[in-house]
Amino acid sequence: MFCPFCTHKDSRVLESRLTGENSVRRRRQCEECDKRFTTYERVEVIQLLVVKRSGSRDPYVREKLRGGIARACAKTKVRAEQVDDLVDSVENELGALGKREIPSSLLGELALARLRALDQVAYVRFASVYRQFRSIEDFVAELDTLKDTATLLSADEPAQKKRAVVLSAATDD
Repeated sequence: MFCPFCTHKDSRVLESRLTGENSVRRRRQCEECDKRFTTYERVEVIQLLVVKRSGSRDPYVREKLRGGIARACAKTKVRAEQVDDLVDSVENELGALGKREIPSSLLGELALARLRALDQVAYVRFASVYRQFRSIEDFVAELDTLKDTATLLSADEPAQKKRAVVLSAATDD
């Protein structure tokens, strides 16, 4: 950090404090002229834009995603903390992509993938709105896909248990 008085490039941090605006206030002292000054560090939040199906761009709003997921989870066993964790997980993955603009389809698919693992009823509710179901056949097709996935996972369970037994026996020696 350059000293604002003598422009020397080295300074020593004397104290650091968190401020109310999610920033860090630091008192520094220049190693050349011994004058003290204050700096602030803030996280630079890059505003994500959601590209809608129509091509329009809207700012990403966490509460909008959370509200849609919470509506899908209404009257299920999913707790509010689980909804928040799901939204956090989606946001973390979006942040890891490092893109400024994200298609709404990606946002929806990320939420759906997590809902599928969390609660099947909430998954179908969210999918019905996100994928714009228009008929009973749309629901039946989605339920069949969900059922086929569950069947594949449960069919693989005995193989997983067998592998666990074999691994356990191998490590007992």
